[in-house]
Amino acid sequence: MSHKQSRVPGSAASEHIPLKARDVSFSWADTPLHWLPGDPFTAHTINVLHLLLPAGERWFVHVYKQVLPHIRDERLRADVIGFIGQEAMHAQAHDEVLPHLREQGLDPTPYTAQVDWLFEKLLGDRALPPGRARHWWLMERVAMIAAIEHYTAFLGDWVLNAEELDRRGADPTMLDLLRWHGAEEVEHRSVAFDLFQHVDGGYRRRVRTWATAFTALVFLWQRGARFFMENDPTLVGGRASFRAFHRGGRAGTLPSTGAMLRSIPRYLSRDYHPSQEGSTAQAVAYLASSPAATAAEQAAAQRSNGSV
Repeated sequence: MSHKQSRVPGSAASEHIPLKARDVSFSWADTPLHWLPGDPFTAHTINVLHLLLPAGERWFVHVYKQVLPHIRDERLRADVIGFIGQEAMHAQAHDEVLPHLREQGLDPTPYTAQVDWLFEKLLGDRALPPGRARHWWLMERVAMIAAIEHYTAFLGDWVLNAEELDRRGADPTMLDLLRWHGAEEVEHRSVAFDLFQHVDGGYRRRVRTWATAFTALVFLWQRGARFFMENDPTLVGGRASFRAFHRGGRAGTLPSTGAMLRSIPRYLSRDYHPSQEGSTAQAVAYLASSPAATAAEQAAAQRSNGSV
């Protein structure tokens, strides 16, 4: 199923729409461990999202609740509150995949424990005195979230257009989870950067925190893919490699290495704004057709009608 027909010129991508959390749910009973038939490496490379994102998005929510008092623009405040709601739902949805992985013989706890430590301890709150030092650490994390959101929006735009996954028979429930999440990342892609610009906006801080975020993401992702391949009970001698990732990018089942590299100078450009990336109209169109998102909308409407 192609999603490219929803693409529109970049000007429409900057349209402002209210953000809302969609209370989605997914049933994993019929989803195989290798949800992309015949390609465990691609399935596991993308499965890293289920291990990495819940802790990261809970961290986003924690940091943004601290920064709310610093927001002086009411529309931006509303966007940040909508962002918080969506990110909390993303964390919950990916968390719910973990019991399914365990049922199939792959316990993710050794990896998720490391990710939890990173976000809760290394990037968590520090015992800093009130004032300048505490404010500095808050701004560092706000800037780091803006850099990470550049890549979540990049991945969201990619998965909305990854037609090769459809052609190869990807599990429809997993594909809907990925595209629902990706569409919301595209939908709210400007919020983190706009917030950083509003409360700080320093270019040197943007570059410095980008370097930290990019390095951490690459490290965690390759470590996660290696963990999955080495601990998959159905594989003998499974291993992850950059060559396999590059091959998946050329085949269209993973983001291409070239596209990822080209995203770097865009973010580091002084003229960068996330509205230049992806398409709001495409994201909204997918959310209007997503089985999980439409079911959530219907359930919310029924609850609303029942309360009248």
